[in-house]
Amino acid sequence: MYKIRTLNNISEKGLEKFPHKDYEVGPDISDPDAILVRSHQLSVEDATPSLRAVGRAGAGVNNIPVSDYTDKGIVVFNTPGANANAVKELVMAGLLLSCRGIIQGIEYVDSLRGQEDESELNRLVEASKKRYKGSELKGKTLGVLGLGAIGSMVAEMGLQMEMQVQGYDSALSVEAAWRLSRRVKKMDDVQALFSRSDIISLHVPALDSTRGMINEETLGYFKDGAVLLNFARGELVDTDAIADALDSGKLSQYISDFPVPGLIGKPGVVSTPHLGASTAEAEENCAMMVADQIIDFLENGNIRNSVNFPSLEMDRNGSGFRLALANKNVPRILGSVLSILADRNINVIDMLNKSRDDIAYNIIDIETRPTGDLVQDILDIEGVINVRVFD
Repeated sequence: MYKIRTLNNISEKGLEKFPHKDYEVGPDISDPDAILVRSHQLSVEDATPSLRAVGRAGAGVNNIPVSDYTDKGIVVFNTPGANANAVKELVMAGLLLSCRGIIQGIEYVDSLRGQEDESELNRLVEASKKRYKGSELKGKTLGVLGLGAIGSMVAEMGLQMEMQVQGYDSALSVEAAWRLSRRVKKMDDVQALFSRSDIISLHVPALDSTRGMINEETLGYFKDGAVLLNFARGELVDTDAIADALDSGKLSQYISDFPVPGLIGKPGVVSTPHLGASTAEAEENCAMMVADQIIDFLENGNIRNSVNFPSLEMDRNGSGFRLALANKNVPRILGSVLSILADRNINVIDMLNKSRDDIAYNIIDIETRPTGDLVQDILDIEGVINVRVFD
């Protein structure tokens, strides 16, 4: 029986993925095999000896101590792309809010509450609408920083709205490149992207290399009066630098899904309360996706969409037994494992090995049921973090 601890409210459609006969699922589970989480802040103390995996029902993993969990051999999963459409649609709203005086117009109409004379109301509306005159997005240049699951959808949306779209991604994957329209102009660096865009939309994760990347220096590359959209992560921007850029006119607007002190109510700032993935559809998609990944990992050792382990999947051939082991990415560990198997006359049916940064992961299918002594011998190899056995 696998034990799954749920933190936050996880969509029932996701929880229904876990077969009742094989899984115990709930918020009060102790010593879980896996944890499902959305926004709850996990700590090192949550990593009990039984914990093998954490599934984040969303893309960002800022609430998970990933490095500490990696050292313990705990695989951290996320769900890239599952909430992409929800975020894309909110970015579309941000684009429209940036150019049409919609919020100001709504506020003006609300101020007319109590006006009972319809003809006078119409006169006031017609006389005042010129104050909220905007511009069209068609023909404007949209710069997309980050061309992954969400960024590529935002770029395509810009093209559909007849904008000129350009993008930059320092780590563009082959898969993402295939998704991307040929009409998106690829820029060589962020300076080129920022200096040639009327509107910039951020779609990069919050990493050590990206935190505070929108700062006084990079804002200096922007066109005067540019618009910045941030529906990615609040940590990407230097709040003081944003405020100064708005005061100087370097930025005309900052539209963000991450309210921060010092910017709330400031002219030119529109903030929403972290609504990016807050749709019923996105929550269901994320929950179902992460449940499938956790089930496949716990039952077969396969890894898809991990932020700290390599992706590694191998079909079960219906015979034999499986070992899955995590180890430090140093020489001779896999050779030592294979030597132990050979010394016991255990035949290897199939095997996959892959590394990512300082961690390596191996799936080895063997003909003979592994004994406790065999597993312990493998665990005794210096650099091996954990070993799991699958019938």
